Amino acid sequence: MATRQKEGIQTVARTRVSIKDIADAAGVTHPTVSRALNDSPLISEPTRLRIQRISKEMGYTPDAVAQSLQTRRTHIIGLVVASIGDPFFADLVEGVEKVARPAGFSVFLNSSHNDPNQEIQVIETFHRQRVDGILVASSRIGSNHIERLARINVPVVLVNSQAEGEHDFLHSIAVDDRIGARRAVEHLIELAHRRIAYIGVTNRPKSNSRRLCGYHDALEAAGIEPDHAWIRIVDLDPALEDSDVRAGKQATTQLLDSGVSALFCYNDMVAVGALLACREADVAVPDDVSIIGFDDIELARYVHPALTTVSQPKQEIGSTAMQMVVDLLEQKPVANQIIEPVVVKRGSTKSYEGTQ
Repeated sequence: MATRQKEGIQTVARTRVSIKDIADAAGVTHPTVSRALNDSPLISEPTRLRIQRISKEMGYTPDAVAQSLQTRRTHIIGLVVASIGDPFFADLVEGVEKVARPAGFSVFLNSSHNDPNQEIQVIETFHRQRVDGILVASSRIGSNHIERLARINVPVVLVNSQAEGEHDFLHSIAVDDRIGARRAVEHLIELAHRRIAYIGVTNRPKSNSRRLCGYHDALEAAGIEPDHAWIRIVDLDPALEDSDVRAGKQATTQLLDSGVSALFCYNDMVAVGALLACREADVAVPDDVSIIGFDDIELARYVHPALTTVSQPKQEIGSTAMQMVVDLLEQKPVANQIIEPVVVKRGSTKSYEGTQ
C-alpha cells in the first residue's frame, strides 16, 4: 500500500481512509480514535485534538452507514409536501432546513400530489429508509390510515394538517385559519365593503371549512347577511400545477355578475386567478373590485396590483416544526402549536366608494 509523509505523519494514499489508518498514523488504538472523533471526555484534550487534526489531514470521512448502526440514527428527516409546484412550500422547506442543517440533519423531500393514499405510502417508504423523523405538510391522511400511521415509530409532526381528529402519537403545528379569514374579511369591512364573496377549494377540506367559518364570523359580527351566491367552493385538478389559478379565474368570472365589491380568496394562487379574470373582463382592481388572498407567497408582492393577503409565517412554521422533531428525538416535552396570521395590506384592496 502506497504511503506518503506529511509533517511527520504517515498518511495513506487510497480512496477511503479508515479509523485503523488514523490509529496507525497517530500511534494509538482503534477505540481511542473512535472516542476522539466522537468528542469523548474519556480522551484527554491534547490527544483528542491531535487525532482530529490527523484525521482531517488524511481526508477521513465518517461512514454514514456505520455511524447509523452505532447510534441508531441516520440524521435524515423525511418531508412530505402536497405539491412541489406549490410556492407556499418553498418557504416552508427553507425554514425546515434552517434548523435541520445546524442540527446535523439532511432533509429528503417527496410529494403526495394531494393524494392521501400516496401520502401514507411516502411516509412508510421514509420509515423503511430509517429516517429519524417525518414532517408532513398539509396532510390529507384520513381515519382509515391512522392504524398504519400508528406503526411509524419515529417522531411525526403534521404542518397545517387537513386531516380531522387528533391523536396522541402525532404532533402538529398549524396556522389559525379561522382567525386569519376573519381578519381578512374584517379588513374589507373596514374599507366599507359589504358585498364580499368567498372563493374556496374542495381538496383542502379542513382549512377551507375553517376559513369559510372565519368569513361568516366577520360578516355576522358586522351585521351583514351573506348571500349564498357570493360563495364559490371550486374543485381543483391535482394533475395541474396551476389548478388554483384556474379555479380562481373561473369562480371570479361567475362572481363578477353577482354585484360583489370584494373577493376573499382561499389562497394567493386563487387570488392570482381572480386578478387575471378581472383583467380579462376589464374590471379594475382595486377601483371596481378589491381582492385579498391568504398565505403571502413571494409572488403576492410582484403581481399588479400587489396582493393584500393574510400572511402565514411560512419559514417560522417550517423552523418550528423541525425544532419539534429535534426536541422529540432528544426526548424533550413538545406541545402542539397554533400560530395566528396577520393581514398584509397592499394595493389590491381599497375603500369602497359606491352604494351597497
